[in-house]
Amino acid sequence: MQFYCESLTEYKRLKTKEVKIGNLLLGNYNPIRIQTMTTTDTMDTIATVEQSIRCIEAGSELVRITAPSKREAENLLNIKKELSKRGYTTPLVADIHFTPNAAEIAARIVEKVRVNPGNYVDKKKFEQLEYTDAEYAEEIDRIRDRFTPLIKICKEYGTAMRIGTNHGSLSDRIMSRYGDTPMGMVESAMEFLRIARDESYHNIVLSMKSSNPQVMVQAYRLLVKTMFEEFSECYPLHLGVTEAGDGEDGRIKSSIGIGTLMEDGIGDTIRVSLTEDPEFEIPVCKDLVKRYSFPKPIAIEVKEGIVAVPFNSLPYSPFDYKRRETFVVDNIGGKHVPVVIADFSKFEKITYKDLRNVGYSYDEATDKWNIGDAAADYIFCKQPPDFALPGTLKVLLFHDVWLTVNDKEKYVPLFDAPQYLDDSIEKSNRLNFVMIDYAWDEYQSAAGQKLLTILKEDKTAVICFSSPDKNAVQNIRSLFIDIINKGLQNPVIVICDSAHSTNDESLVHYAVETGALLLDGFSDGICLGHHYGNKSIAPQTKLLNSVAFGILQATRTRISKTEYISCPSCGRTLFDLQETTARIRAVTNHLKGVKIAIMGCIVNGPGEMADADFGYVGSGPGKITLYKGKDIVKRNVNSDIAVDELINLLKENDAWIEPSALTQTI
Repeated sequence: MQFYCESLTEYKRLKTKEVKIGNLLLGNYNPIRIQTMTTTDTMDTIATVEQSIRCIEAGSELVRITAPSKREAENLLNIKKELSKRGYTTPLVADIHFTPNAAEIAARIVEKVRVNPGNYVDKKKFEQLEYTDAEYAEEIDRIRDRFTPLIKICKEYGTAMRIGTNHGSLSDRIMSRYGDTPMGMVESAMEFLRIARDESYHNIVLSMKSSNPQVMVQAYRLLVKTMFEEFSECYPLHLGVTEAGDGEDGRIKSSIGIGTLMEDGIGDTIRVSLTEDPEFEIPVCKDLVKRYSFPKPIAIEVKEGIVAVPFNSLPYSPFDYKRRETFVVDNIGGKHVPVVIADFSKFEKITYKDLRNVGYSYDEATDKWNIGDAAADYIFCKQPPDFALPGTLKVLLFHDVWLTVNDKEKYVPLFDAPQYLDDSIEKSNRLNFVMIDYAWDEYQSAAGQKLLTILKEDKTAVICFSSPDKNAVQNIRSLFIDIINKGLQNPVIVICDSAHSTNDESLVHYAVETGALLLDGFSDGICLGHHYGNKSIAPQTKLLNSVAFGILQATRTRISKTEYISCPSCGRTLFDLQETTARIRAVTNHLKGVKIAIMGCIVNGPGEMADADFGYVGSGPGKITLYKGKDIVKRNVNSDIAVDELINLLKENDAWIEPSALTQTI
């Protein structure tokens, strides 16, 4: 196993080269910088300036502005002058895709330019070509000739550069040799980085963005590994999940992708890409960054470790997703999708109405339960409910309470480690949950080793891992590595509690601390809880259940709803992206498992929607092009009827279900 971060079992920031962007320092243990991108027309100077100011005052330390042509690039000077006139000196970043001439103009004006190696020189035609080594080398020479002038301008003007790879816009040449893979993303950036290094230009930041957090995380890790192997050093990294969408889902997806890497100590600047006004991205960035804002470059250390893990002995690959192999206990583990446990343990008593919040609604007229796609598999209760439960739902109880119930099938016991080790205590002959807290002092003792030995042979035992520390991800990852090395194949539930005072902070907390483990294939289920300092606040079981299923959806480990790959809008957008996304979501959000891309312009589609089943892409003012996968189905559809045409496309491809046909009853 090769190097990609400082430590897997404690939080340590990855050392990167220092880059200067105007007066802002990035990398080399400087604070993690927050940035966003304007959504206004770049030619509308005042609108762009005023939106930039709103973003800056919200906390953005860099503001990116699209420059799709020479006109917009030239107008960056007017924008910069107006900002300066109003007293703002925040560095500006020009976003360039297809137009090298625009990049060369912008590099003389703003503090940083972003180029996409997938389309800066190459023109994507979705052609499969075969290259000999000599032909491939000729292509690199062609890129060198076109890219070098920009490098020289950046050196002359002290302008920084981001080489920003996007998963969906890899060139045909890269696709032909490496495929649609994280390694292809890495090589796409490395080709440009090698050229820059040959010119002794190092004021560079890199990014590996994807709408799929799993692909994104693997690509960044591979990039770090590749840079250290080739250069023995690492350039600063800009983190972001592209086309994350809006609302809760967009925040969850972004937090998982960005947070997983930040837990590894990777990341020097972040942008949360939401289909919302850009200033609303900043609070999410702040909630992420403050998790890692420690006074020293190498931050908090965990206690004397459970296990020290040398990289050459990892029992899993951090560069390829493979779910940990487990045996099956009831409906947990093996090939079963991860389960969701809803925490009702703060309720003195629950009623059948409370189950609405976790996907179960009771119809008194028919005496039946209706079950939603996002219905919890288990509920964790203080006392057994006093009403008849849905047949598929099981109840987790503390062991002492479980002993008092008659139905030992419907109700499942939860043991702490000492209870489970007590041979005199009654256990279920079918399913037992066993809590192992990272803070349990006996883990390294003879008692801890006895516990693991017994668990290994107990085919009824499901392990529950939790950690109260700030280093929860590293702590629980240590536990997973330890049990894998010891040969335990019991399914594991990850329990994650939050004590944050706001829902936004808690959402980020849950997404990072469970999502990071799910992306490495480690979890067979999750249970989210909250320590409520204010006892008058009712436990938010509906929110927690929604977040739990959102996390599983974003990590692609359990699909329970429609997925929207929606770009955050910018000055290139050809329609009202927020309004259109809301309209499409309103009529398609019942289509479980269907991925729909909503792209504002041709820059972000079709490339960036490569992972989608269907696409809705702006192709001109008031005009939409519809895609099935990467193939154009209908061109230049009038935007007034485009949503209806999208529904017709779904119907033609057997992807449509009438909402009235979805009710499941038991």
